[in-house]
Amino acid sequence: MFDVPDDLYYLESHEWYDPETGRVGISDFAQDELGDVVFVELPGEGESVDQDGQFGVVESIKAVSDLYSPVSGDVAAVNDDLENTPELVNDDPFGDGWMLELDGVDDAELDALLTAEEYREQIA
Repeated sequence: MFDVPDDLYYLESHEWYDPETGRVGISDFAQDELGDVVFVELPGEGESVDQDGQFGVVESIKAVSDLYSPVSGDVAAVNDDLENTPELVNDDPFGDGWMLELDGVDDAELDALLTAEEYREQIA
């Protein structure tokens, strides 16, 4: 069974958004499907991302996958730890493995995202 925190919102492509912190990352299911993450490419601070728009790439021993933003906003912070320790995405996808922190998010965009319950049904 995969960890799916109730307080987060999800994209069908397995990215999550935390409205409390503004953080974005990939789900426990996604990191498991990818296998060992060896590289993460993220945008720079100050860049803007669009809802459902590509914001980066995650590379594992199995595949290279595009990353999509659950919401639109401005990149306020990037998890620089992933540059030297990309395996944090595998070890702690909802904690130390976060990817971006966004500012200026319109909460109305949350309506387009999956709730934890809907996401659990998708990955079941």
